[in-house]
Amino acid sequence: MDRRQILGLAAGGLFAGLDAAPASAQTSAQAWPQRIVKFILPLGPGSGVDIGARLFADRLSAKWGKPVVVENRPGGDAIVAIMAFTAANDDHVLLMAPTSTFTALPFIHDKIPYDMRDLVPIARITNTIVAAGVPVSLNVNTLKEFIDLARAKPGQFNSAGTTGAVDFVVAGFLKEAGVDVSKVPYRDGVQAVNDLAEGRIQLYVAALAIMRPQVQAGKVKIIAVTNHERAPILPNVPTAMEAGYPALEFDGLVGLFGPRTMAAELRDRIAADVVEVAKDPEIASKLTATAQVLRAGGSAEFAREIEEQRARVAAAAKAAGFRQLSQ
Repeated sequence: MDRRQILGLAAGGLFAGLDAAPASAQTSAQAWPQRIVKFILPLGPGSGVDIGARLFADRLSAKWGKPVVVENRPGGDAIVAIMAFTAANDDHVLLMAPTSTFTALPFIHDKIPYDMRDLVPIARITNTIVAAGVPVSLNVNTLKEFIDLARAKPGQFNSAGTTGAVDFVVAGFLKEAGVDVSKVPYRDGVQAVNDLAEGRIQLYVAALAIMRPQVQAGKVKIIAVTNHERAPILPNVPTAMEAGYPALEFDGLVGLFGPRTMAAELRDRIAADVVEVAKDPEIASKLTATAQVLRAGGSAEFAREIEEQRARVAAAAKAAGFRQLSQ
């Protein structure tokens, strides 16, 4: 079976009336927007995605001639934000989210309260830099050195990862490497990286932005990035693939989604506008400072990468012994 077909999401719980497009969804691409546009985010203020959303909102507001506002709806494994977006069913209400917030949901929840078909990819925005960090006190400089040390000390190491897709990828990577490393669950990424800095956990895989303060303090060392390309702000740090561990490869995709009722012509126009405003060098500069890589692109390539990520998460979950809970 093709790896892109490994995971088929068909979550239940359709909202009544979705087949009948509201008047707002039938607005022509040329006339849109007619009022305020809202970006709903599953993350809180100050996150890298939030900063990126506000940068794009500012530029797109100027281009569209209407205010673009950002509404933060964190919590519930992104379900709070996604439900707010799908319930609106409005072509002036868009979802801006890391795809990792929902590609792992079938392995976390018995039932997903929305239909994945209602999240229609519009445009890829950025890649969050996801990194593997270890305590400096561990005296480890590469993924291989970490695996060799963990193998020599079975059951003595602990790891943590971002809840969701990254968690499954890390579990699959450790399973494939054949090491006995215990997972420590954290609700707060800051606490996880603080414990990493103090050596209470030995491996943390998460957004680089979370670890940067402890990296700058000299307590945490980044030994690899999971992205398929090296991070511009860490040019000497190899990717997991380059390090010889493709099981840890994972891109922090972030993009914009519209409702199923949105006309294809309008989706194409929004994607083109996103790509156009992304040419502003200030956006790339500010995103780099928040450990993100600007990768504005159209709906087709974004949709393809989402499917690849779904397959990647499903394969990692299977390798780690997790079963799919919902369809």
